[in-house]
Amino acid sequence: MMALDGGRIGIAGLALGCGLAATEFARGYALERQQFGHPIADYQAIQWMLADSATELEAARLLTLRAAWLKEQGRPFTQEASMAKLAASERGWAACDRAVQVLGGFGYTREFPVERYLRDVRVTRIFEGTSEIQRIVISREIARRFARTAG
Repeated sequence: MMALDGGRIGIAGLALGCGLAATEFARGYALERQQFGHPIADYQAIQWMLADSATELEAARLLTLRAAWLKEQGRPFTQEASMAKLAASERGWAACDRAVQVLGGFGYTREFPVERYLRDVRVTRIFEGTSEIQRIVISREIARRFARTAG
């Protein structure tokens, strides 16, 4: 299980990388793409998509760093690794999906990298245990920790 836990931290990093790259590309595109005489970055809908992605990815990044730190310290990190992997893969997916949305029809073409980021991040929801499995691991660890403190 220790190898799986460590792998989950790595998968979280991969998901974060995809989400961050897609968000960065979408930000640049939004600043350049003009619609009705303004960059689309001026529009609230685009601003909120970028803000949500940035916020969610930062939270997932902190969970990932915490899991990695616990591992480096030789402390138990099963729950934290699963939380990091779950948050990063789900939020990475959402960020890539939003990036495709920001680019509109272009986001779905191979001319721009966000379609690739979306395809790449999808597998992070499967590798080292699906998101559903991560929820099982997390809930099992919560119950186990509660039992130790209540006992």
